[in-house]
Amino acid sequence: MAQHTPMQGGSFELVPPAASVSLPKAPNLGLLLQGPGVVENPPSPAVTSCENHLVEVRLGIASSLFAAIRHKHAPTAAHSLRVALGCSTWALAYGLDSQERDELEVAALLHDIGKIGAPDRLLFKPGTLARDELKLIDLYRRTGLNILVNCCDSPGVLEVIRHSGGWYNGTRSEYSLVGNDIPRGARMLAITDAFDSMTCDQVYRRAMPRERAVHELFRNAGTQFDPELVRSFVELQVAVQLPQKVVSHWLRTLDAAQSNRFWRGVASTPANQAVATSVESLFQRKLLENMYDAVVFVNSNMQITLWNRAAERLTGIAGASVLERTWSPTLIGMRDEGETGLNPCDCPVAYAMETGVQSLRRLLVANRNNHPISVDVHTVPVVGPDGFTRGATMILHDASGEASLEERCQSLQERATTDPLTEVANRDVFDRAHQSFVKAHLDRNVPCSTIICDIDHFKSINDTYGHQAGDAVLKSFAQLLKSECRPGDLVARYGGEEFVVLCADCTNASAARRAEELRKMISELAQPAIDGQKITVSFGVTEIQPGDTADSMLRRADRALLEAKRLGRNMVMQLGNGLADDADAPYGAAVVHPWPGNELFIQCVLVSAVPLNMAIEKLRGFVLDHHAEILAINQDRVDLQIEAVSENPNRRRSDRPVPFLVEMSLAEKYVPSTSVDGRITGQVARTYVKVSVRLKRARDRKNANVSAQANAILAGIRSYLMATTETPTTQPVKTRRTINLLGPWLNLRH
Repeated sequence: MAQHTPMQGGSFELVPPAASVSLPKAPNLGLLLQGPGVVENPPSPAVTSCENHLVEVRLGIASSLFAAIRHKHAPTAAHSLRVALGCSTWALAYGLDSQERDELEVAALLHDIGKIGAPDRLLFKPGTLARDELKLIDLYRRTGLNILVNCCDSPGVLEVIRHSGGWYNGTRSEYSLVGNDIPRGARMLAITDAFDSMTCDQVYRRAMPRERAVHELFRNAGTQFDPELVRSFVELQVAVQLPQKVVSHWLRTLDAAQSNRFWRGVASTPANQAVATSVESLFQRKLLENMYDAVVFVNSNMQITLWNRAAERLTGIAGASVLERTWSPTLIGMRDEGETGLNPCDCPVAYAMETGVQSLRRLLVANRNNHPISVDVHTVPVVGPDGFTRGATMILHDASGEASLEERCQSLQERATTDPLTEVANRDVFDRAHQSFVKAHLDRNVPCSTIICDIDHFKSINDTYGHQAGDAVLKSFAQLLKSECRPGDLVARYGGEEFVVLCADCTNASAARRAEELRKMISELAQPAIDGQKITVSFGVTEIQPGDTADSMLRRADRALLEAKRLGRNMVMQLGNGLADDADAPYGAAVVHPWPGNELFIQCVLVSAVPLNMAIEKLRGFVLDHHAEILAINQDRVDLQIEAVSENPNRRRSDRPVPFLVEMSLAEKYVPSTSVDGRITGQVARTYVKVSVRLKRARDRKNANVSAQANAILAGIRSYLMATTETPTTQPVKTRRTINLLGPWLNLRH
């Protein structure tokens, strides 16, 4: 992360919201906690109605303020609701008293209310805010506080909002309080706000996987955030589950009289009534979502109202991040084939709306890797019955003539042998496709994800209703997976009641949101074969990351699935931190030395921002996913053997794996965090890992791939730890805690 400055949508300059969160037995709430990164259309009326109800029971008369910010900038309102629910979860698990919890929930819902007065150029800006623009954001935070001062009777709510933008070490001079003098609610709001911002797509940045977002919280603990509260947020798994108690607290416990005690005046606003979606609109939405060509709708005010999935694939820009934003050719780098920028009068959308004439032109646009590609741009004006132009529709067809990664994956899927029962790809096809899939995405540094899912308590279905009924349930679930898969995806039956989905060009966060949608859909679908009963499904999700093989990626997804089952089933769990796609990626270069006998030898010292116990858990995951053998554990050191196998799909069966020896020494070092005036405000933990990788057999040095394989092992360790690389001379102080925590590793050997 290159900068740590306040951002448009929260206290961190990263990205807006949301992880996939499981809400057992709480219909209509699951979608509220999903980030908007993969949704091109506005929320359904049912979801909007549920949002209104949640806001009403919490804010009472002040729900009109929330409605105002929703009309000004809907993503900000959705972000605020998710942050408020996350704060409520944390407050309940942390044991805050009811008064402090109520103040925190209200403050979280309204902490961005000042954006009502912010200009659209700031709210919809696609890049990093300039310094003067950052000052304006702080001005609008104070504007929001001034709005609330005139209507809020709770000093606690006002204090939480007033200080939520301050940094724990007092770096931001405009905030007077430092360290624990900052109200606890403000410190909790800052952490929840930042995490929600980091785990959602926006136009200028992809959503971070949850593990990388957690790493960022630890990396900034002691400076921006309270270190103890960061540890509490992570240990209590606030971002993983929303307990039923929180849902009950909001929807059953709260009433208008209780909520209105924060405000001057007594009134209530009725909830908006849900508007039934017509069958015709459902057909249109399905068509637009599954079209290969990119489709963009622009209204008469030049605001984008639709950005379908194909537009996301073509440009790499999430649909929800551009909705309601003013259209401009520069948004997607549109220019003529001479590679000169378009004048405003040459914009095909503006031309169609001004003249009422459709056009078809060959232009260049920037794809997700910022490379120019040729597209045929067909622009059609939308004219109403009264003769006035209401907007324009733009269709972009990839005319580059080069087969895309998605097309190749789709072609492979279409040729694949299918499972005879479910009519999806079988296990053999999946195993062969997965290797090519992983290699293609790693070579192009494009994210992809794996979703593995398992029908809960499937044996009881067979035992109660018979195997024919069980087969019908399997077919029903397989058809649901196929119907929701995108071009380029592959759905396969992995075995029994387990299915796998390969998601092309898809991040961890996006895959988790898709899995949450599937989880909710299947849980609401009556199964005729079992007397109309419903089933639930558990999901494990992971994204490709440096050093991965097809096997390690699949094992990590399977670990996530097992964790979902352990926590109670019927939920989505994600693991892994994905590809580092920015210049400030936490992966440095290794140091390569000659070894006696000319064996390959790589050595470096890695530094991770997470505490030692969490680093050990991440390394435990690396051992499991890469099928490493633990040779020895000696106090703070662990020795592994890893057999690297070429990922070339055309390799010979006689090719033997190359064994590598990996030695890791771990230590934890506490670094004091200080305020700007020199006061010590706390301590933050850093984990140091000295790593060496070498060949076990000297004869393997003649293998042409050993260098790449050794570096892939180190890249994998670095990726799991999300660590930076220091010089090999660093000698961290060994601690007794290190020795104590390595003991459980022995259990992995059995």
